[in-house]
Amino acid sequence: VPPALSLDALLAQLDEEDASCVPEANVPKSRSRQELQESRPEKTNPRRPYYYDPRFSEASSAAHRRSEAFENIQNQSLREDAQTISRQKPRSAETRKPSHWNFSFNVNREVVGAELLEMGEDGELQPPAQDPKSLPRTGKGKAEPLPGLPGLRQGPLRTEPGLARPGSTALHTSDLAMGCQGSKEVVNDEERLSFLSKVELFKRLPRDELPALAKSAVVVSFQKDKAIIKQGDEGHEFFVIKKGSAGVDVNGQRVATLKAGDYFGENALLRDEPRTATITAASDVQALKITRDKFVSLGLHTKLEFGKRGAVGGGAAANAEIKPPSSKSDAEKQLIAKALKENVNLNTIATLDDERVKAIVDVMWKEEVPSGKAIIQQGDLQADYFYVVQSGSFQVSKTEAAASAEKVASAALGTIEAGGSFGELALLYFAPRAATITATADAVVFVTARQQFKELLMKANQRETEENMKHVSRCDCFAALKESEKKELAAAFLEMTFSKDELVFEQGERGTQFFLLVEGEVSVVKDGKEVSKIKATPEKATYFGERALQQDEPRAATIKVISPTAKTLWIDKESFEILIGSLEDLMKRGKDGTAAVKKATVAPKAGDSKRFGNIKFKDLKKLGLLGCGGFGAVEMVEDLKTNETYALKNLSKGYVVKSGMQSSVISEKNVQLMCDSPFVVKLYETFNSDQHLHLLLELALGGELYATYNKRNLWGQEKCAKFYVAGTVFAFEHLHGKKIIFRDLKPENLLLNDKGHVKLTDMGLAKVCPGKTYTTCGTPDYFAPELIASKGHNLAVDWWCLGILTFELCSGHPPFESATPMQIYSKVQKGIQKVVFPKKLKGNIEALVKGLCNATPSERLPMKKGGTQNIKNQAWFEGFGWDEMANFTLTPPYKPTVKSKKDAANFSANKEDMPPQIPYKDPKTGWDQDTRSTMPTIPSSCRYKRQRCEICVSCVNTMTR
Repeated sequence: VPPALSLDALLAQLDEEDASCVPEANVPKSRSRQELQESRPEKTNPRRPYYYDPRFSEASSAAHRRSEAFENIQNQSLREDAQTISRQKPRSAETRKPSHWNFSFNVNREVVGAELLEMGEDGELQPPAQDPKSLPRTGKGKAEPLPGLPGLRQGPLRTEPGLARPGSTALHTSDLAMGCQGSKEVVNDEERLSFLSKVELFKRLPRDELPALAKSAVVVSFQKDKAIIKQGDEGHEFFVIKKGSAGVDVNGQRVATLKAGDYFGENALLRDEPRTATITAASDVQALKITRDKFVSLGLHTKLEFGKRGAVGGGAAANAEIKPPSSKSDAEKQLIAKALKENVNLNTIATLDDERVKAIVDVMWKEEVPSGKAIIQQGDLQADYFYVVQSGSFQVSKTEAAASAEKVASAALGTIEAGGSFGELALLYFAPRAATITATADAVVFVTARQQFKELLMKANQRETEENMKHVSRCDCFAALKESEKKELAAAFLEMTFSKDELVFEQGERGTQFFLLVEGEVSVVKDGKEVSKIKATPEKATYFGERALQQDEPRAATIKVISPTAKTLWIDKESFEILIGSLEDLMKRGKDGTAAVKKATVAPKAGDSKRFGNIKFKDLKKLGLLGCGGFGAVEMVEDLKTNETYALKNLSKGYVVKSGMQSSVISEKNVQLMCDSPFVVKLYETFNSDQHLHLLLELALGGELYATYNKRNLWGQEKCAKFYVAGTVFAFEHLHGKKIIFRDLKPENLLLNDKGHVKLTDMGLAKVCPGKTYTTCGTPDYFAPELIASKGHNLAVDWWCLGILTFELCSGHPPFESATPMQIYSKVQKGIQKVVFPKKLKGNIEALVKGLCNATPSERLPMKKGGTQNIKNQAWFEGFGWDEMANFTLTPPYKPTVKSKKDAANFSANKEDMPPQIPYKDPKTGWDQDTRSTMPTIPSSCRYKRQRCEICVSCVNTMTR
């Protein structure tokens, strides 16, 4: 076959072939060459290579099929028919081996190459033992121009595997490929499938959907220095690099390099959002590209299986070994101090002044590390230490196959020399190590543990408590308190500021808060007339609203601010009684000096008591896997006695103990028992087996909100966002009324029931806290600034998270989204004012988000006077049916498809996502014994003798506060 064979010559050669192996008499008259030429399609749109097989079963029908196939070449649907013909086995023996010509066409449908395949003994087509001499040849891997076809190149007969069928000719064009300048090539589906199956996003697809996705991928090429995508542009294309490398630039700085197998733009398949980086070809790049339109047309967006963004927690710091401090020379102290101050990440999470640096230096101890030892292992759960290198060097490595641009950028692999430091995330919270760090030479390091670091930060934050303590000590109504009780009370006070003419409270409204006036002056107004003025003084505490601590009754007067600003400290009745007891009993103690304060005499109900004790573990039948969490799996189960279905959360006790999260797990159970709201998933029963703790929970069959948003493309739909944000407000009202901080709000922790109503779930990081707590935990995208700085946080942290949720539901991504946690924390510390809001969020949405994400916790909308009503009064919620929402009469914007109470179609889970199932050996501490569905009793050794000890989980588990 000549390099540029005409159709006439092709048909003539085929006629000669036919005559050589089939008797002329048996061949029906074919249409003339002129008729065939006239039936050729016009030279317009390019078409894929077409294959024809002149093998014969019955000679007459084969000739007829050959003629019909060429006549209908313009009909794309017949391509499959022709391929089917070529695969048929001959029914009669021939004098020669059946053969198959595989033709390649150019964009004008002219034949530019061909290969001869023969049928083997197994009936499969394969290249002949000796290549036909008539086929055009080229040098190794070198493309040569085809005669008479400008701009087209014929590749070698044997090309790189996957780029074309073996022996076939690959076509290269200079056309624009779907908006990208580059080249298209014939790529086999197996190779596409191999590449795409490594992409994290596509691992969430059912396996049988991947072939269709692979066929939709287009091969595109980019020349060196060509920008593939640009930061800030709206994206709708996803790329996987096949060959070459590309640079990742963020704000003009090169942050990473992508290689073959890496990918970028996966979120563009799901929603509109600006590109977070510029990707530039560092060499000639060949990539697979998939567009959102194609992805959606295949229906794949509805079949994705989305995992949860991992939360981080306090972890096993208390169990970490802490060695005595080592003596240090002045040079060593200077080296450590310099390393601490130069660690950008460390300075992001803490203000390291000279005092704090000196404190950290003083507690560090020295360790020797031999060459070849991995001081940190990727995935290690014992992630409690921070290191400063005195001598030697360390290699950072990370085991990861194909990765997204964001993951590659976050790897930051390299070498750490003397004077460097690593492990700073371990000082903030518990999370498995992200990389392996190995000594490449004998080394010496200085070490400190998270617990030490946290204690140092807490000491610095004690100044605020000490200042509050001064005001509490000056208050005569607290004179009967012991010093330890005053300190406890001082730590629980919250700050609230007011402007001139603002009302602290009004006459006649229900009183729930007691106020200490720290700065400013207020007027006391009764029946419209000013009766007195109260001014803050350093000598004596000024307070008002004390009757609210004694009994719920209407305010007797109005308090109005008359100074430019006023600063107050406040505490409500429930928090006061949890900590101290009733004010009435406290005053009796002051009078007679003998009566003990009776603290919170009325024990709270553990939700609806009727729902407990009715279900037996042996009666539960497993129906399927719903999801995987940090410590175990969640399964759908059926109670065989009632046929009701539930979600059974199984927590691996071995993994819990290994990660030091025993108290957190028991806290989750106790908090869940306290909840009884239609906006919060209910707990029905708890069980304890040899290897697991089990929580039997309410089943919400509509699935996770995060997966629903992705599958149904709800991002940016305000009607949906309002509904789900409002439901979260009601959930937080319920939790905060019981002094429970949730701390892990995100779309993954919101479920939909079969009607479409939203429910808050996963109390793994929730905690009862009437004042402040210092454990750093949550999901990095949702971290509040006080969490990052370890300043202590209270209920206000949940309202920050609600602001982040609102932004994400309305835009498709969190406001501080970045490639690494430390980059997120750096942005958070700069504040919400630095965030560029998309145009569609300008106005009312922006006002709400900024009101919730105020850097000062006391200034967040629900923490100010008016509470959650400040959210409900926002312009964005104008006309929203809050009462209907509370009564579940407001129609949800989206109703999931649920066919029965056993239908788990809205959930997806992979067993590969299961956390390590570490065998559990009972440490004989009894930590797992208190898993019954009743509130814990007061330990006999509890020095506080709390009547409401169930409120203080720490007291229950450690017998100390």
